[in-house]
Amino acid sequence: MAWIHDINVRVAKSPVGRWFQLEGSGHPKERKGSYFFTELRAGIAAFFAMAYIIAVNSSVVSDTGGTCVCNGGPDDQACKVNEEYLLCVAEIKRDLVTATAAISALSSFCMGLFANLPVSLAPGMGLNAYFAYTVVGFHGTGLVPYSVALTATFVEGWVFFALALFGLRQWLARAIPRSIKLATSVGIGLFLTLIGLTYSEGIGLITGAQDTPMEVAGCSAVDQTTGLCDDGDKMRNPKMWIGIFCGGVLTVLLMMYRVKGAIVAGILLVSIISWPRGTSVTYFPYTAVGDDAFNFFKKVVDFHKITKTLTVQRWDIAEYGGQFGLAFITFLYVDILDCTGTLYSMARFANVIDPVTEDFEGSTMAYMVDAISISIGSLLGCPPVTAFVESGAGIAEGGRTGLTSMTTGLCFFISIFFAPIFASIPPWATGCVLVLVGSMMMRAVTEINWKYLGDAIPAFVTIFAMPFTYSIADGLIGGICLYITLNTLVWLIEKISRGRIVPPNKAEKDHWTWRLRGGILPPWVMRLYTGKSDFTQDDTPVTESSVDVPGEEEMVKTKSKEPGRGQTEASTLRVQEKST
Repeated sequence: MAWIHDINVRVAKSPVGRWFQLEGSGHPKERKGSYFFTELRAGIAAFFAMAYIIAVNSSVVSDTGGTCVCNGGPDDQACKVNEEYLLCVAEIKRDLVTATAAISALSSFCMGLFANLPVSLAPGMGLNAYFAYTVVGFHGTGLVPYSVALTATFVEGWVFFALALFGLRQWLARAIPRSIKLATSVGIGLFLTLIGLTYSEGIGLITGAQDTPMEVAGCSAVDQTTGLCDDGDKMRNPKMWIGIFCGGVLTVLLMMYRVKGAIVAGILLVSIISWPRGTSVTYFPYTAVGDDAFNFFKKVVDFHKITKTLTVQRWDIAEYGGQFGLAFITFLYVDILDCTGTLYSMARFANVIDPVTEDFEGSTMAYMVDAISISIGSLLGCPPVTAFVESGAGIAEGGRTGLTSMTTGLCFFISIFFAPIFASIPPWATGCVLVLVGSMMMRAVTEINWKYLGDAIPAFVTIFAMPFTYSIADGLIGGICLYITLNTLVWLIEKISRGRIVPPNKAEKDHWTWRLRGGILPPWVMRLYTGKSDFTQDDTPVTESSVDVPGEEEMVKTKSKEPGRGQTEASTLRVQEKST
């Protein structure tokens, strides 16, 4: 339409267009195919792909009990039926709905404004599971209390900021062995799948057992003493079947046909079925807890003030020294892998990777925005914030600049005022979402180097240890320690034998080195060191995105391929031709 074209042209020629490098702005690195209305549409698409995090994160983290205290103690089964405690937990969930939407809005908006990337941020899936079920634990049975875990998250954010400022975060992410990076993603995917199948945060398909570690469940009522199902009642829970077919099978079908917002549609359908009272699948039973939840749900539009999770950090951590350190280090490591991998993959998908430096524009600023968002999120009561791979939905819609993530941030801000809706989404509506996210994270398993056992076995230990020990930290520690042990012994044997005793296929081992091209420090430090007065200005060559941007169909094909040397060499050749 003509008026849309006119507005696109006017915005591109304005200071806004030049700041975001829109096509037609005259910027030397303008991003081809980026138009104002295209960016807005892409931001809305990314929001619908990410909106499930509001319900899922609040539901997962509220399983810790937050700041609520059960008089019977966290190990007492009575806490699960303690009316006063459950009312408090319901209030925690509402706080976390507001907190999740607020930090997602702030972090996504800032990522777009300062880093100019079409990548949105929110509390990370996997990170929130580790936070809820390992660090704090179900009803507070983990390593440290909720308030101490938030302190670890707050400190981690500022450590991230320092690492990002001086380029060390990028170096740490690249120095970690490739097999462990890939295995971490797969292991977290299996961990999320296990959570999505349990009663605490899923459809209730499996439960613990006496004769075996776990067994099929799906019963209508779990025995509060043993936590087990009667044999005659298994697989008869209507809530489970609604979650499987409406929240699982239907969602997958919609995704197969590439329907926008398929995950959100599945969650809403199950929720709508579960909202009427008096049914066997209702989320609002006629109990004190059900009445309280239903009264809040009836408000529909309401701004829920955060009352129980706001700035509750605990700095007296002397009695939790070791556990605090373990939580902090694991947060640090997992988030480095998670955010770095997502940022690089999304930047490559959006064609803003520089083929010469193999970095993307605004990388340092992007990492710093993520780091500060982690600390701010902890003040609201949220686990670590990270970049979301669902941002790819916006990039597939044509998003190329920070306007996309700013639009997503504004959508999250609007959702703050619909807290009663998001707080009333039942766990069996989001359980299959966790399984779907887990299946998506399994893709990395094909990229692991299974040919060389020094890479394969540590990766396998990392993968299976996470769900089997119900701890991401234990899986990481096991995989890294085994990798160091095996490869150090091989190195020692080779040195002692003067190169005569080596594994026959050692040449197939993944390359690893702590040395990086360009050094550890970020480009701005090197420019400052060489005495450039404009050291804050990026002086990298023109990127591929400003030379030749493929269409959406070609982008999808490129994304589906594993990046190879031919693609990089072709990109470099185009850059050289442009420079000439």
